[in-house]
Amino acid sequence: MIVQLGVHNRSKIVTVKRSGFADLPLHGGRVPPWLAERMTQLGTAITEAILLHYGPSVFLSRLSDPFWFQALGAVMGMDWHSSGITTSVMGALKRGLNPKARDLGLYVCGGRGRQSRLTPAELIAVAEERDLDGMELARTSRLTAKIDNNCIADGFQIYLHSFVVAANGEWAVVQQGMNEQSGFARRYHWHSANVRDFVDEPHTAIAGEHQGTIMNLVDAGADRARKAMMSIAQQAPGATVRDLAGLRHLEMPRRHEVRAEDVDLNRLGATLAVAYEKDLRGFADLLLVENLGPRTLQTLALVAEVVHGAPVRFSDPARFSFALGGKDGHPFPVPLKTYDESIGVLRSALDRAKLDGGMKLDGFRRLDKLRSIVENRLEPEIDFDAVVRHEKAISKSLGGRTVFDGRAKRGTRKSTGQMLLF
Repeated sequence: MIVQLGVHNRSKIVTVKRSGFADLPLHGGRVPPWLAERMTQLGTAITEAILLHYGPSVFLSRLSDPFWFQALGAVMGMDWHSSGITTSVMGALKRGLNPKARDLGLYVCGGRGRQSRLTPAELIAVAEERDLDGMELARTSRLTAKIDNNCIADGFQIYLHSFVVAANGEWAVVQQGMNEQSGFARRYHWHSANVRDFVDEPHTAIAGEHQGTIMNLVDAGADRARKAMMSIAQQAPGATVRDLAGLRHLEMPRRHEVRAEDVDLNRLGATLAVAYEKDLRGFADLLLVENLGPRTLQTLALVAEVVHGAPVRFSDPARFSFALGGKDGHPFPVPLKTYDESIGVLRSALDRAKLDGGMKLDGFRRLDKLRSIVENRLEPEIDFDAVVRHEKAISKSLGGRTVFDGRAKRGTRKSTGQMLLF
């Protein structure tokens, strides 16, 4: 679906594509410290690379794309399909980016439960530091939460609200609601550059399971109905019925295992060819000025795609779980040795960027181009089941680990906890 939305003022109009929605099954448990710390380091490094190459506006735009967001969580070793990606990724970014916020010009506010209610105060503090309109940012935070919680009657109650704001005042919101009856979550994405009016098709995307016909009080076609009713924030919206089935649909199943139909095998084959084919691997090493093993090259090629890939590249986010596996063991346990080496290579490139003009960091861009050339010209084919078997076979040698190590496997249903209220 293509919609026209204004950028910062009503006279400037751009065309944007609504990304669609996805099924996000609720999972229980917490991210273990051994993974949470690594997610913080890798997520921070990926963000810094995007900021260095493309700037904060591009990062915020990507953050508002539910497909890219799911791929980011998968490449960081979270469960590839679960709602937990939202909480864990935003938590990791807040821990990693906020200590560097003055230098990076990017602040992550809010979070889950009690942290979400601190968002307005956090935004006012950021505004004072950056000479922004703190009251307007706080009002924006409350409105986005209330619109998704109250104005879209889809059965989901917001429990996570994260507000990311740049030094120039541009922002993105990622928030998530849950439906207790269905056991699924819905993630909502907002981006200020695409917003003309909070009650006139403000979302860049809504990610969640299609629940049938829903009531959307902020649809552009509901103007007359809005004017007929009283509503939140003195905006007087009413109701209209809108079916979201026309949006692009990313379906995340309840099952844990990754299957061949979940990924683009040609894309995955190109990544594996770059990592394992002798000549291609040597060329990739040369691009990165490193002497890396094939398993680390496989991870770094997928990380490079997250940093540099075009939006169409993220239509199969499950593929990015072949970077560092998943904490639940699907498609394979998280290889800690590969994780640490990959962080080290990316962090080294970032630290040297100011000294060598970004030459080493540019190796990741060239690595992504090499993968694209291999994909388009060689059309590699892979045996998906054999790839998974190989990863599991080498897991122990790479320090493979899951949340189930040393304890019995627990249930997957997550309690609702405290809902988000403003």
